[in-house]
Amino acid sequence: MSASTQRRGRPSFDEAYRADGVPRAHYEELLGALDGADLLALRDAAQQRVDAMGASFGDDPFCIDPVPRLFTGEAWDALADGLAQRVRALNAFVVDAYGERRIVDAGVVPAELVEEAEGYEPELRGRLPPAAAPIAFAGPDIVCDEEGTLRVLEDNCRAPSGFCYAAATRRAVKASLALDGAGPRELWDPLRELVAGALRDAAPAGVDDPFTVVLSDGPGTVSSWEHEQVARLAGAQLVTLDDLRLRDGRLLARTPDGGEHGGRQGDAWPRRQGGTRRVDVVYRRSDADRLHDAAGEPTASARLVLEPWLAGRLGIVNAFGTGVADDKLAHAHVDAMVRFYLDEEPLLASVPTLDLSRPATLREVLDDLRGYVIKPRGGSGGRGVVVCAHADEDTLARVRGQLRREPKRHVAQRTVTLSCHPTISDEGRLEPRHIDLRPFIFSGAGWTRALPGGLTRVALKAGTLVVNSSQHGGGKDTWILR
Repeated sequence: MSASTQRRGRPSFDEAYRADGVPRAHYEELLGALDGADLLALRDAAQQRVDAMGASFGDDPFCIDPVPRLFTGEAWDALADGLAQRVRALNAFVVDAYGERRIVDAGVVPAELVEEAEGYEPELRGRLPPAAAPIAFAGPDIVCDEEGTLRVLEDNCRAPSGFCYAAATRRAVKASLALDGAGPRELWDPLRELVAGALRDAAPAGVDDPFTVVLSDGPGTVSSWEHEQVARLAGAQLVTLDDLRLRDGRLLARTPDGGEHGGRQGDAWPRRQGGTRRVDVVYRRSDADRLHDAAGEPTASARLVLEPWLAGRLGIVNAFGTGVADDKLAHAHVDAMVRFYLDEEPLLASVPTLDLSRPATLREVLDDLRGYVIKPRGGSGGRGVVVCAHADEDTLARVRGQLRREPKRHVAQRTVTLSCHPTISDEGRLEPRHIDLRPFIFSGAGWTRALPGGLTRVALKAGTLVVNSSQHGGGKDTWILR
């Protein structure tokens, strides 16, 4: 959950205005252009363009606000450098966690961080296939605290979503602001380069022109629109598990137009007739992200991909097992990972995460529970997260009980006041709304780069603190001023 909530008595940082109400220098031109404009018409025009692209979350619309968030070039470059550094360290940690565990032997992180992580896959110990980057796509949650400092709230290393929504938002906002020949460039081209490059570099050794599939749970799922866009961007074929089969130790995909080597990459959902083709790379966008189910049995995904993957005949993005880096307790140690693996000082601050297995830390949190956000170590999308400042007494009592019974299964973060940004209200005025940022970082053979811009997520209603699009927040474009 990207939501941190407002700390008691701490005002949020205003992205566009100084404390005296004067626009910050890099916002002067934008705010001046919006002064006197028909803001509701502008919002409606941008929304209509997004709707026309088909961008949605299943049956729910993808709502956007057309007032972009602005970064100076200097500020963005510093953020991008910090993001790339962080993802390089997390990739090194994933490889090490399934290999020698040098970081554990050195006493930098506890063994329990690996062994007890919900996303850890014991079957891969000593067997994780070599890859250009186990975490080829990362989508951390970035918040701006009360002092205006950008901090990483979560790292999101399994199957982060949103980059196609960012590109759609850019196109709609540019068109609505009549910036056809000006303003930031569209994101589709750099996104195509980064996505295709990461997937290409994930291919098995000796495969120069890989056949790639995007594995989805199918049409109608929450992010199926983005899955279709990614397949087109990457020249990949969109499939579900029903379209895949295992034969002679190789993964095959049903193709829409027949023949063992038929099928056009970039096609949408294949028809049920057709031939098959050997798959070289699977980009996983399915909710099924584990090798074993709760009963310890292999999942349907594992039965299909594990044999060819471990044999080096298949690349997987993101790799199974990357959930070990998504564990909320791992977040507490990323600064140490940067120092250990890269021999560098961290360039990007983290929101401090507290290990509740330490008795003194647990007592500190229980004594001031309303000052914290409590998160289960596993899970995603805000499931199980409790913002204690806004919880009722029954919820707080339940959380106290959980922490006393199972402190190792939770972490705590001090609440952070999300920054605010001018957003068009239903009354047609610019009003402050809470925001965070979902940037996107891509990795391949010897390279790690951030998409130049990301999806700024916004709480569209006054007083609302949840910005996740999946929980009825919205999106903003993110501009880098050069």
